[in-house]
Amino acid sequence: MTLLITLFAAIITTVLWYNRKDDSMRLGVLCFLFWGASIMWFVDAIFEYAELKAEYFTPALSDMINDTYLGLSVVALALIIWLVRLLIADPKGSVRAALKREKG
Repeated sequence: MTLLITLFAAIITTVLWYNRKDDSMRLGVLCFLFWGASIMWFVDAIFEYAELKAEYFTPALSDMINDTYLGLSVVALALIIWLVRLLIADPKGSVRAALKREKG
């Protein structure tokens, strides 16, 4: 489940990145985060399959729930990292404008 969740997130983000009009949202960073996580989970799946063989395809319900929670947590963490980086870079100047309005 972790691989599927991060792979879907990577594909959706890549489509959004490819169809962008400008690069102000820095979607490339989010693509790298999701594709990196997908590669990591793919390697993990290869090693787990090598260990479990056919049992790999019949996980217990509790394992599937844990993997789903972990996959969603990874996606949420990547979104938080991307959002913090976006707020620090402030490509449209929105944060600076908001801070100037509060001071003035």
